Amino acid sequence: MPDDLPARLASVRARIDAAAGRAGRNAGEICLIAVAKTRSVGEVRAMAAAGVSDIGENYLQEALEKQAALADLKLTWHFIGALQGNKTRAVAEHFDWVHSVDRLRILRRLAEQRPEGRPPLNVCLQVNVDGESSKAGLVPTAVAEVVEAARSWPNIALRGLMALPAPRSDPASQRDPFRRLAALARELEGRFGVTLDVLSMGMSDDLEAAVAEGATHLRVGTALFGPRPAKNGPYSQ
Repeated sequence: MPDDLPARLASVRARIDAAAGRAGRNAGEICLIAVAKTRSVGEVRAMAAAGVSDIGENYLQEALEKQAALADLKLTWHFIGALQGNKTRAVAEHFDWVHSVDRLRILRRLAEQRPEGRPPLNVCLQVNVDGESSKAGLVPTAVAEVVEAARSWPNIALRGLMALPAPRSDPASQRDPFRRLAALARELEGRFGVTLDVLSMGMSDDLEAAVAEGATHLRVGTALFGPRPAKNGPYSQ
């Protein structure tokens, strides 16, 4: 186990506990996803040994290699990266969650390609809350169409919304996009009679703001694993 991993994990847990306490929430109901892109199999194994079983991956081939190497562990795998149409089958076959669905076509392919006999694939719709041209995600006004279509596909479970807002420096401004994402989820629930119980939002630098606005799943990498390795290792894509 990396020497500083227990301390890093304890620090992140303490931040979540404190933020949940300030918001009057139960920290035990907030899922911590260890974002493991570019991290080694050994680091993921150490994180699992420390008690974090939800693993987030951005790069498909890297993730598949780790899944094979860690098949002896009971882990929940979350795909959180940009998802292209030619990769949906492998994601549908090998992951438990997909947080980054940003097109109706991608959602349909995941539904069609989820293997029979497996539980429905848990899905979050990625929302481009800040309208950034450099980022993927549905514009808020386009989310309703995808929610409506998703209700008829039995092989997926539409769980909620995900956002990756533009960086903000102060806690007050960090809360704004998370608040808008939560409001959109409530609006969609009322409009379509669905339950969107997941808000996948908040990372290393803004998890407190996300918890304050109702985050249920935090995607944390650097604060858990430390700075990313130089781009010369096996997972340096």
